[in-house]
Amino acid sequence: MPSPQDPHADQPVLHYGPPLAQARSVAICIHGRGASAEDILGLGPELGTSDVAYLAPQAAGHTWYPYSFLSPIPQNEPGITSALGVIARLVDSTNLDSERVVILGFSQGACLALEFAARNPRRYAAVVAMSGGLIGPPGTPRDYPGSMENTPVFIGCSDIDAHIPLERVRESAEVFRRMGAAVDERIYRGMGHTINEDELHAVRALVAG
Repeated sequence: MPSPQDPHADQPVLHYGPPLAQARSVAICIHGRGASAEDILGLGPELGTSDVAYLAPQAAGHTWYPYSFLSPIPQNEPGITSALGVIARLVDSTNLDSERVVILGFSQGACLALEFAARNPRRYAAVVAMSGGLIGPPGTPRDYPGSMENTPVFIGCSDIDAHIPLERVRESAEVFRRMGAAVDERIYRGMGHTINEDELHAVRALVAG
């Protein structure tokens, strides 16, 4: 049951694509602030691949944590810890090796995708962050232990995103390089806080691969 300490527990999880038992891989799709699982699950048809199952958890109140991802982490608790727990349980529920699991998010969901992968490093099929960065204020220690084992990590963002400073995007990409990921960092000049066709093309290739 959800509780004040674990607000996102037992929220709905939407599913698109084949049953998990028949899927070659699974993409866990994490929505942004004010959005919904249904919104982010709309990427499933866009990304295609009939043998990939897409799972999209719903945040309580349509937000995973209340303040900017740049705020002191305690201010955004217990939302962050609860959200990361949701992702962890979904990864476990697939009954697949992590190298067949994609962790994907947009905006708030992108921040959580990166933070989850950094705190739980291993070989994944891919980690995808569209308009996001690692969580915490400037100066947050980034000495995550472990290796990403050459996991493809895609990080795409505008150079003028009002919510995601370019410096944090660069820092996040560098952290994953240090952790042994194969990072594809793409900065789009003048783009808004959105997803563009180039990102979809890159992510489609990762999911298909």
